[in-house]
Amino acid sequence: MTGLDTSAIQEGGRRVRENVARVIVGKESVVELMLVALFCEGHVLLEDVPGIGKTTLAKALARSLGCTFRRIQFTPDLLPSDITGVSIYNQATREFEFRAGPVFAQIVLADEINRAGPRTQSALLEAMQERQVTVDGITRALAPPFLVLATQNPIELEGTFPLPEAQLDRFLLRLSLGYPEPDEERAILRRFRLEDPLVGLQPVLSAEQVLALAARCRQVFVHEAIEDYMIALVSATRTSDALALGASPRGTLALHRTSQALAALQGRSFVLPDDVQRLIEPVLGHRLIPSAKMRLHAKGIRDILADFVAQVPVPVEENWSGEHST
Repeated sequence: MTGLDTSAIQEGGRRVRENVARVIVGKESVVELMLVALFCEGHVLLEDVPGIGKTTLAKALARSLGCTFRRIQFTPDLLPSDITGVSIYNQATREFEFRAGPVFAQIVLADEINRAGPRTQSALLEAMQERQVTVDGITRALAPPFLVLATQNPIELEGTFPLPEAQLDRFLLRLSLGYPEPDEERAILRRFRLEDPLVGLQPVLSAEQVLALAARCRQVFVHEAIEDYMIALVSATRTSDALALGASPRGTLALHRTSQALAALQGRSFVLPDDVQRLIEPVLGHRLIPSAKMRLHAKGIRDILADFVAQVPVPVEENWSGEHST
């Protein structure tokens, strides 16, 4: 163990959570997982029915950070150049000038991403994976940190274009908010009675602080037995008859990185098996396709992953911090 001090990460996460809580009632677990994605510099897909607060949550997180922010409303007539930008000829200078699109921001809210056509959706692929955009043969880097928060409605499918597996795999996490409890809904009514609390929200972390904390998260210790546990869980998705498509090595890397960030946010410098178990559904769920047999029996990804967690032996170790490791 390196003696990593995770107090700054834990404190930074607490400040963002408290700031977001001024707008979003409840949903502490979802907000914590969004912080995991932030400190892993990964992208998040918020998937839920309309009116739950997906867009509000994304805006609250963006406003809690001292980062540039742009919102893109995806529609069927949206063009790839509407996202990436376009070169326009300037008659005065007789030269082409590049006008950057909204993807040139550090926090990008892709609202209702499945309402745009495949060509427009694919315009985000290079940006999400490579952190760069190529227009007219010129590649331009995106300023770090770069985080795409995408929302989609999984129920209303008319006039939508399902995201292809290649793009789904670019999202580090897929999250769902769910309906609020009765007391939470009452608190929502009272909180939004006079004004929108989003208006007065101020940043509590700068872009530089986010990058510094993200770098420290990568130093969190992962025991070899934990690595074996992650690999065993991901390997189970590739050999199971319950799935037509298992997780790729990108899924294993995502499980490793998110486990480090989650441990750091909870004040630990080492990962526990509980971290891996909590993250397996949001990290792997959208990367898997159930088999026809499972769909026939109405067995979803959540149940299939729960079976894997129950079947794969959980490692036992007295000292997960690795203090006595050589």
